This record gives sequence, C-alpha cells and structure tokens, in this order.
Amino acid sequence: MIQIDIHKKHFENDAVLGPIAFEIAAGETVALTGPSGIGKTTLLRLVAGIDPNFEGHIVRPDRLAIVFQEPTLLPWRSAIDNLTLIHGDLPQAEADAALTDVGLEGKGDLFPGQLSLGQQRRLSLARAFAGQPEFLIMDEPFVSLDSETAETMLTLTEDLIMRHRPATLFVTHSRPEANRLSDRILNLISGPDGAVLG
Repeated sequence: MIQIDIHKKHFENDAVLGPIAFEIAAGETVALTGPSGIGKTTLLRLVAGIDPNFEGHIVRPDRLAIVFQEPTLLPWRSAIDNLTLIHGDLPQAEADAALTDVGLEGKGDLFPGQLSLGQQRRLSLARAFAGQPEFLIMDEPFVSLDSETAETMLTLTEDLIMRHRPATLFVTHSRPEANRLSDRILNLISGPDGAVLG
C-alpha cells in the first residue's frame, strides 16, 4: 500500500500543493489529472522521493520506477546499456527479453539518437519494467506522440501493467487515457493554499 499524506508544499512563498491525502493499493492504477501548471508533476516528484522538501508523510516501496515525459536516456550508451547500467544485476537474457517485450528486438546495440521518439519511449518503458517495480510512476508518457504511435504505446503500457501488476500513479491530460489505463481517477484543482484533490 502506498500512502500519500501531503500537508503542504511551497516554492519560497508560493503555495503549490495544499492538503492532499490518498492511498494506492498493490496492483492498482491511479490517474492524476488537472489543468497545466496545477502541480501534478510536483506531486509526482514528492511521491517519487525526488523532492523531499514538503510537509507531510509518504510511504512507498523501495523498488519503484519512473517514466518521465522525456525518455531521459543516456545518449552515449546503447539501448541495452541503458537497461543494464540502471539494473546492474540484470542478466543479458532478461535485458534482451525486456527489449523484445517493447518491440525493440535486435536494437540493443543502437544508441538513443538512432531511435525514433516512439522507440525511445519504448526503451524507457523497458527500463522501468526491467527492475520489476512494485510502484510505477509515469508523467505524461504519451505526450508529443502522433496518434498512431500514442495508441501503440497505450496498448503496450496497458499490457505491461497487466502482466507485472505494479501499483501505478500516472499523470495525463487525456481523459480517454485515464479511463483506459486507470482503476481510479484523481483530479487536482486550485485551492486557497495550493492544489487539492477535487
């Protein structure tokens, strides 16, 4: 069980997040929606432990994976190295299987710059799931993709989540994406002391 209990988050004198509390059960997928600039990515950073500067308490498992808006790959490393450097104990056979799972079979020796944006997003997914995360965090993973590629990525992500069953929290502006992937949708709205759940 992931437990999020944020009392408040400020950037200097600006209140960004007000009281926000919710839980995510093992195997549950929760979508987080809301207008641009409301604080969705800030909330994800708190939940992931990237930003520890807030008032409140978060309980999460140690084995988590994050898929950012941008692929955040190491451009000077091959696709297979992007997996094995993060997961140093990942056997070669499992690394190859992780690439195959996302449709990148035979592309392990290619560098990120030799892959399309869609393929880079696939590699980011492979890297996330290769570690068998108990908790998966995704920040608009389908943004900036053409409709065909976005549909392919949605189907792929849906399949990987169903197979691995991590607790999942993902941000999206798309209600259809939220409806399709999530068990539950949370919406951030503006409150007097920062964004709150509406």
